[in-house]
Amino acid sequence: MNDQSPERAAYTVVGAGAIGGTLAHALSRRGHPVTVIDTDRAHVDAIRAHGLVVARGDKRTSVPVRAATPEEYDAGPLDRVLLAVKAQATRSAVEWIAPRLAPDGYVVSVQNGFNEDLIASLVGPERTVAAFVNIFADVVEPGVVQDGGAGALVIGEWGAPVSDRVRDLVADLQSWGPARADDNVEGHLWAKAGFGAMLAATALTDAPMADLIDRHRPSMAGLAEEIFAVAERRGVTLEAFDAFDPEPFRHGAVPAARDTAFDRLTAWLRTQTKDRSGIWRDLAVRHRPVEVTTHYADVITQAAGEGLPTIRLRAVLDGLRELECAPHTMSEARLDALDRLVQQPDHSQLPARSQAAAVQRWLDDHREEMVTDLAAYTAQGSSSDDLDALTDCLAWLRDWLDRRLGTPEDEEILPRADAGDILVRRYPVRGATTADSRAVTLVGHYDTVWPTGTLDTWPFRREHDRITGPGVFDMKAGLVQAVWALRALDELGLPRPACTLVLNGDEETGSHASHEAVVEAAAGSRLAMVFEAAADGSIKTARKGVGLFTLTVTGTEAHAGLDPTAGASAVDELAQQILHVNRLRDHEAGTSVNVGVIEGGTRSNVTAGRARAHLDIRVASDAERQRITRALAGLRPADTRTRLEVTGDWNRPVFERSAQVAEFADLASACAELLGFGLSEASVGGASDGNFLAAAGIPVLDGIGAVGSGAHARSENTSVSGMVERAALAATVLVALAGR
Repeated sequence: MNDQSPERAAYTVVGAGAIGGTLAHALSRRGHPVTVIDTDRAHVDAIRAHGLVVARGDKRTSVPVRAATPEEYDAGPLDRVLLAVKAQATRSAVEWIAPRLAPDGYVVSVQNGFNEDLIASLVGPERTVAAFVNIFADVVEPGVVQDGGAGALVIGEWGAPVSDRVRDLVADLQSWGPARADDNVEGHLWAKAGFGAMLAATALTDAPMADLIDRHRPSMAGLAEEIFAVAERRGVTLEAFDAFDPEPFRHGAVPAARDTAFDRLTAWLRTQTKDRSGIWRDLAVRHRPVEVTTHYADVITQAAGEGLPTIRLRAVLDGLRELECAPHTMSEARLDALDRLVQQPDHSQLPARSQAAAVQRWLDDHREEMVTDLAAYTAQGSSSDDLDALTDCLAWLRDWLDRRLGTPEDEEILPRADAGDILVRRYPVRGATTADSRAVTLVGHYDTVWPTGTLDTWPFRREHDRITGPGVFDMKAGLVQAVWALRALDELGLPRPACTLVLNGDEETGSHASHEAVVEAAAGSRLAMVFEAAADGSIKTARKGVGLFTLTVTGTEAHAGLDPTAGASAVDELAQQILHVNRLRDHEAGTSVNVGVIEGGTRSNVTAGRARAHLDIRVASDAERQRITRALAGLRPADTRTRLEVTGDWNRPVFERSAQVAEFADLASACAELLGFGLSEASVGGASDGNFLAAAGIPVLDGIGAVGSGAHARSENTSVSGMVERAALAATVLVALAGR
């Protein structure tokens, strides 16, 4: 290292804001030569004129540091760099640092959020050091940082044990306060992400953080739960810090422990001199974009990849984006709306544990009959494109339903010319005490993706608990579970609401011929339970909307060699349009764009007169659907000699996790606990008839069906124990609804 002082190591702090300014001040006071780099000209000029000032109460302390903007810096290589810029500026800052970094130099991320992977990709993992920082400070005027009270600083290698350089860093940074080394910085960062989401939510209005967290505990706990679910899926061990213990904010925590944790956290926050977050200050005082949307972009992406919901987190980030444009609309009503989003239902009328146990025992006693039914149902080939097979399968289903559930109160068969017919059966209420007379609709499809004849080479097979065969997972086992759930209640004499069973025969091809009739049959329902397969055991409380579009370009053909300027290439234009369309992706918002098939031209020596691309676009919100629709309608050719045409439409509307869906999901989770197992939620990219029902305003619980894997693949499988468990869950939810 090329220290500027023989006694103390030199540091360069890139980003002299709240965190960077605080640490630079502490290092300089200890005698370390410090250079601060900041893009804010007024801030740099003030530091040059008056030193770097930290205010604690009424006392101000100034220390000398060298200050420069990135453009002005002309000193030698950078050895020890503390990177403290906003998360959204990380890439540009590290790109500035990288060519100036000494061969044995390194970058320490003393930032908010998860930035280490990006830094490592630009300077190398061996020159990247991780840090968890929880410092309450603010830049209150150029050159002046307000100290907000005690905090925490943990330093470690990124994915490696504590090293000598980390120990040296800790020794130097103890000039600030209780810095320490740890092998699990990642666990601290994820814990802070949960706490930070609470602080982000408090920026939706103008009031002390402690008071808002105290008044809106359900929202705050829900935010932390969403983030910690992602951390748990990644195998991260969460670490406590300051007055924040993440354990009581994980899903399924004991309510009393959570209340105690809230009491401790809010009491500690009230001791801090800084009573509003830096996010609030960015919006209300500095009128600049917040960095928190960048912090959580990767969390949301990871959650989506794991099928985990982040509806609360996304609601907070959406609110902050709105406030960036209109900070005067800060209001506690925004937090009230968040409370309604996570409001917990009243579980005082849950089924008795003895009732749930009786259902589970009865179904377990009849598991072999359930397997026999699934085997017979699987033997009924029901390919979506084989109308004769679908007709035969539906006839078998009607006979089977009569044998298992008896004659329905009402039955309709809704014929379809080019698809399987729709079956609607209504079963009357049994012993319910609820004043809500609306039916619960049980939804499924009997068509599969498997061509006629598949059974000849891949028959139904059971090996211990595992069952394989065409359609067993998607979704024949789900229908067997639904029917046996109803039968269990009838045989045990347990109450249930009126139930409408709706089965269609073209779901696998998009429900084009059936979705309107399915929605009409379910109209006015209290709840729609869709017996599609589970997502790794999770119920599905949100699904993306799906758009299938074709972008066609018409150009002018010409001989590519004899007259290359006479033609207008449709292929060239399509290539440019594809790049433009791909920029519509927004992973943070849950929007994906896939150009799956492209085709164009006739010969290599002919300027292409026609080209087209087939697009699959998926969105997680109706706002994104509208944005994409406008963008596609607004496409214009770069080469005005060509013509563009966009055809296609939204195949499935968005199924968003509404407050009602959240309430029913919580009810299902409580019923699962009665049965002795945990139940999680998932937001998925695939679509189902649940999308149409949710768009019609009907609350939907999807993924109630089979537990297994391999949909649409030869590995398709389900489990016998899963069939019993999920049938018991459906039955217990129905008993609960009968008394609510």
